[in-house]
Amino acid sequence: MEQQNESGKNEIRRRDFLKAGALTAGTFMIVPRHVLGRGFIPPSDKLNIAAVGCGGKADVNIRLAYNNGAENIVALCDVDDRQSEKYRKQFPNAPYYKDYRKMFEKEAKNMDAVIVTTPDHMHCPIAMAAMELGKHVYVEKPLTKDIWEARNLTIAAKKYKVVTQMGNQGSSSDGTRQTEALVQSGIIGDVHKIEVWTDRPVWPQGVQSPKDKGESQPIPQGVDWDLWLGTAPKRDYHEAYMPFRWRGYWDFGTGALGDMGCHFIDVPFRALKLGYPTSVECSVGSVYADFFKQAFFDDVAPPSASIHMKFASKTPGKDINFSWYDGGMRPQLPEGCDYKTVFGSVDGGMLFTGTKGILSAEMFGNNPRLWPEKKFETVRPNIKPRALVPGGSEGHQQQFVQACKKGHGTYTSSAFEESGPLTEIVLMGNLAVRSYLHREPKADGKGGSNFPGRQKLIWDGANMKITNFDVANRFVKREYRTGW
Repeated sequence: MEQQNESGKNEIRRRDFLKAGALTAGTFMIVPRHVLGRGFIPPSDKLNIAAVGCGGKADVNIRLAYNNGAENIVALCDVDDRQSEKYRKQFPNAPYYKDYRKMFEKEAKNMDAVIVTTPDHMHCPIAMAAMELGKHVYVEKPLTKDIWEARNLTIAAKKYKVVTQMGNQGSSSDGTRQTEALVQSGIIGDVHKIEVWTDRPVWPQGVQSPKDKGESQPIPQGVDWDLWLGTAPKRDYHEAYMPFRWRGYWDFGTGALGDMGCHFIDVPFRALKLGYPTSVECSVGSVYADFFKQAFFDDVAPPSASIHMKFASKTPGKDINFSWYDGGMRPQLPEGCDYKTVFGSVDGGMLFTGTKGILSAEMFGNNPRLWPEKKFETVRPNIKPRALVPGGSEGHQQQFVQACKKGHGTYTSSAFEESGPLTEIVLMGNLAVRSYLHREPKADGKGGSNFPGRQKLIWDGANMKITNFDVANRFVKREYRTGW
């Protein structure tokens, strides 16, 4: 592949050439396509992919990017040998590392692209390091752990001129494009309210953590716990954190909103071309340890939350009201809608309320329906969805691979140009939740707490700053652990 570096010069990258018959002392050659025969892909046409993270969702990302050998997996990295075992066996010639920094140092010349499938707190440093090397990057959702990281990855993708993709595969789905086209057709009028909900978390949240209990366990063989912690503050190992339940812990994950927000909020974000929110407020589910004794578990996200944001609309003076519900909470069913249809999906759904009607859809914008049913039963909207992605959501990783081969500027469904701002919206909800939970001792010295963050927060999106509650700004950018 050829790629433009910052100076504008073409850089010829290392190819994975056939060694038998194609490589001689001091010389090499690319085997022509016709020599290999029909159905074979010349090594020079394959993308050389390195994977950071080999278990869980990485199993899907690596498999679909590799595409039954159409591409090359040239290096693997995981801090947990248990998680990486499958792909170490499948790709025995791919060097294996536990520290991505060492992998990048040793294998940079062999890589074209990097797939990052790690806990949220490590997405940004890994992706940034890869882009600084001129590598294309695919990063699982949410793109980052905090807002500042999302903004800077967006800027870096443009600076380093690399192909990017966030792993919210629904952005490549037919449903996203169909729902987007329906909303933009104007069939339900000007949208002034959006409501989104999910059944997550399906892991423990609103519970006391092992850290707060003072509990620890021996580190399992094959796990580099210090590398797993990475940018997060030091703490003892416990099985409650890995391999998946880290999502509910503020030091590592982004809770239910981070897990599902990039899937659900992506649809209205695209359909209405939402910018930065102008304000955010929330409420969260309470936990009680005893009668009238509220429990506060600062290490872990709450069991449920409702979050409300305002966005400027294309109509001056008209705001778009956005609401998010998780932990099993849902909005009120609008008049004229069928309960089982609107709330029938276990994962969750979305409602768009406009001046002429209502549109409901499931995750990824699937199964869009217009309400009231009688009003729209004879209406045949003339919609033209954006070009569909081959394979839909299952083609998301391959879309990235093919774009890498074509080079910077090639369209991908969730390039950082779009997924960065989307992630900022998602993480704005978490900023509100953490501000809501922030407590300070009462000044009278009699015990108890005040909650100064329980208010509508005003957001200056351009400058990444809450203007009316300064404490909230500590949740815009976190401090990395020393050495990271």
